[in-house]
Amino acid sequence: MLNPFRSRIRWILIFWMFIISAIAYLDRVNISIAGSSIAKDYGLDNIQLGWVFSAFVLAYALFQAPGGRLSDYFGPRKVLFLGTIWWGVFTALTAMVPAGMAGALIVILAVRFCLGIGEAVVYPASNRLVANWVPFQERGKANGLIFCGTGAGAGITPPLITFILMNYGWRWSFYVSALIGLVAGLVWLWLARDRPEQHPWVKPQEAEHIRSGLSSATAKTATGNLLSWGTILKNGNVQALTLSYFTFGYSAYIFYTWFFIYLNTVRGLDLKASSYYSMLPFLSMAVGSLLGGWICDRVTKRYGKRMGRCGIAVVGLGLAAIFIALGTRAQDAALASIILAGGAGAVYLSQSSYWSVTADIAGASAGSVSGVMNMGAQIGGAITASLTPLIAKHFGWSASFLVAAALCLIGSLAWLKVNPERELVRAPE
Repeated sequence: MLNPFRSRIRWILIFWMFIISAIAYLDRVNISIAGSSIAKDYGLDNIQLGWVFSAFVLAYALFQAPGGRLSDYFGPRKVLFLGTIWWGVFTALTAMVPAGMAGALIVILAVRFCLGIGEAVVYPASNRLVANWVPFQERGKANGLIFCGTGAGAGITPPLITFILMNYGWRWSFYVSALIGLVAGLVWLWLARDRPEQHPWVKPQEAEHIRSGLSSATAKTATGNLLSWGTILKNGNVQALTLSYFTFGYSAYIFYTWFFIYLNTVRGLDLKASSYYSMLPFLSMAVGSLLGGWICDRVTKRYGKRMGRCGIAVVGLGLAAIFIALGTRAQDAALASIILAGGAGAVYLSQSSYWSVTADIAGASAGSVSGVMNMGAQIGGAITASLTPLIAKHFGWSASFLVAAALCLIGSLAWLKVNPERELVRAPE
């Protein structure tokens, strides 16, 4: 039977990674929307709720590099499938903790920590897929589409979860999220293969196009040993990317964890209005991710990787610092939401650059290298989940956002130390 998509199999896989990315963020952002209801049921204050947010992010951070290594060894197909099953189970378990249970907070922390372990494989495995399937001149758009899923998933979460919460209770919002993830994982197992030559739908023309754009790092290490952890951790590019991605993660996670509660309790918006206005940063992230990926590829094609990968990231994070700082000065809640959403979108202009560079320089070790880099972002996220309410308590919410703005500026400057033309090589034996 003729399949009209057979000449573009790589883009079908990238599109399904967009779907998985959106679902992953649905499963992690739902708790911020249901946070007030959860806190009420279990008698938690904002500091304890911050611990719950941080438990997920801490596990997610710690298991980035191991998740990437698993993807390099076993391939993104199996690892992503098992990851979706894992996080579906623990998303459902979050809702099964009885409200009157002794030590309920400890149980919730443990469940959220385990959820973080399962979701940790998503983006390192995705980057391993990109390194195998997408030629370098298309990686900006590919990563832009994948990470557009983070904004799309987080954007649809507020109205979806609010609707379920108001009509069926917060626990059902977690059951629905878990079911969606399980279905997406089964489709991925059926659809995906680790490499183009393993897929029955790939035509010779597409296979040749992919091979022509793979880095020498992929070719050299595809069947050999992976890069050692020492080689990865000592590399100047990896260190600069990890530092910059730390600042990215700190800034982004304010929106993922506290923005809804900020609008509801600080800006005085009701639950329904908060659900709509809290969509804005995530929709802006989706647009920023797509736009940044497109610009990244266009500029790379014309001026080279240094300008295309690094230049876009420097500008995006610099703009984010300005928007986030200005958002704290707005008196009107709607205007503040729009300006801060502009900051979130500017942060995501740089998203494709991070993942494209790690695929470019690491090849067959792209999962491991991007896992190390993403660990930096998630450590930043874990810190902001708990530190943001502490800063707000002692210095006000404006100070919390100004810290994020300052870190965006540092992240922008760190990109000046990155050379995307310098591939990682194995240390001599």
